[in-house]
Amino acid sequence: MKFSEDIFSKDIFFEMTCLTESSTNISGRYLHNKFKGSDKRYIGQALQKFVDYNRVNFAFLNVTPIISGSDANTTLSFRSDKFVGTIPLRSPDTGKQIGDFVVSPRFLARKDRFTDYIEIIDLISKKIEPEFKDTIPLVSGRNLSPPLYFEAVKYLKLLNELVKTNWKKFQTNEKTYDFPKSQINWNNYLKREFDPTYKLKFPCKENILSKFHLEYFEIKYVYEFAKNEINSVNTPQKIRLSVDSLISYLDNKLKNFNAIETKIIKIKNSDPIIVKHVKIQANKILQNNIQINKAWRVDFSDVFEKYVQYIFKNISSEIGGHLLTNYRLKKSSHFSPLWSLEHLEPDAMLIKDDLMIFIDAKYKSHLYNTTSISDFLKEEHRHDIHQILSYCSFDLNKNKIGILCYPSYQVDFQFLNYTNQHNKVINKIGLLGVPLNKSKINDLKSLMIKEISNLEPNTNLILNN
Repeated sequence: MKFSEDIFSKDIFFEMTCLTESSTNISGRYLHNKFKGSDKRYIGQALQKFVDYNRVNFAFLNVTPIISGSDANTTLSFRSDKFVGTIPLRSPDTGKQIGDFVVSPRFLARKDRFTDYIEIIDLISKKIEPEFKDTIPLVSGRNLSPPLYFEAVKYLKLLNELVKTNWKKFQTNEKTYDFPKSQINWNNYLKREFDPTYKLKFPCKENILSKFHLEYFEIKYVYEFAKNEINSVNTPQKIRLSVDSLISYLDNKLKNFNAIETKIIKIKNSDPIIVKHVKIQANKILQNNIQINKAWRVDFSDVFEKYVQYIFKNISSEIGGHLLTNYRLKKSSHFSPLWSLEHLEPDAMLIKDDLMIFIDAKYKSHLYNTTSISDFLKEEHRHDIHQILSYCSFDLNKNKIGILCYPSYQVDFQFLNYTNQHNKVINKIGLLGVPLNKSKINDLKSLMIKEISNLEPNTNLILNN
């Protein structure tokens, strides 16, 4: 595949998707022009120096640089893993920044880097947060940082619950009376008691139970910040429209509250549950704003795993089953070499009467390459099959099945049957194509409910013991 230099911009050195075995090639001659201090006779050495100089940041994203060719024909390409994120890169000759390296999500339906991703994260409601690394600031700044508008939307939804409660706190105010009342502020009294007209004017402190207190004012500040983030150009229009009415409602509810700037909101043990949730989310937004220009990454295989769990949890509820997620099958042997596994952990187990389904989510490209004869795909699939079969061995029920879930463009479900010719025992493994698209969930659920209903009767189903 030829490399086009047009994909470079001032801020982006290179962009690729995760789970890419080999990216497009960058010509050594082009990179020589970016490394202005390098000798064009030794392009290969300059590229190696560049790779070594940025090795720590490449390792953070699990990106492997690959140098090929020699002399003037030297090229640079990259292999990416399961992480998405952004890192800053420096030129090896001057140490100056030459742009950011971006790994974006793979297998999503829309061209926008994060719209589908945000919809999925919003659905699964699990704790999946970016991991940051202390580096020089990203050249691209907020443009290629993790999407803060997702956290902002979550904050608005929590705040919507809070404003419907009667959250009040005691506020200490000072008011002047013609007689001593409560605690008198003698320092203020002495400042003007020399004036006869103020002899009988007593500045008294009063504790008043009110919803207009400092903590609410700080929460209002974070609300204004979150609202500005949602209304910014960084937020897809679909996201903005989805919370437009909620913002109007909160604006009306909070219009009489002041906004007091803060870097962190203190969480107290005495806070009601909803207040704690709002404060936690508020601090998350404040912290993200501090880290917004740092290198970051998200393990997208973790996102896919929790997305699959979310789908099967809904399926389980609809068919009257029971879903166990990340259930640990523990080792009980006394013999324990250091390299042995302490437990096995299928992503999910669906139990319905006499039917047991073991589910494993694999964020891999197999269903996008069904006609490929790649050795890499074969070895990865061999590992996946062995893993799901090992899970299936932990149930005595004959009516059991393993399902491997791979991302795909369309909903699809096919069986792989492995037969022992000696005793005619058949192992049945399902391959499920899971589109990373919220609009396809209902189709997937309908298909799997139908397939599960076909599996429930024990007719013609012979599985291993």
